[in-house]
Amino acid sequence: MRKPTATTVNTENPSEPLAAAPVHYETALAELETLVMQLEGGQMPLDQLLTGYQRGAQLLKFCRDKLEAVENQIKVLEGTELKPWAQD
Repeated sequence: MRKPTATTVNTENPSEPLAAAPVHYETALAELETLVMQLEGGQMPLDQLLTGYQRGAQLLKFCRDKLEAVENQIKVLEGTELKPWAQD
């Protein structure tokens, strides 16, 4: 049985979905960094800016959710509070 992929609707053109949600944190972060550089460059047409901003928001939420999930797993492993990182 095939697992469905997550997509969001493109508000500019509802018949055209935005890119699927990334699978890995590192992939999402790299795409987000590239997207931010493009947006800050100021060379994108207005419709692409909106689409880029929407994709960036999707990537940011994905990264935050992943980090929160990892933090919650660490809390479970170490009890209810995070302990300071001690480098030996």
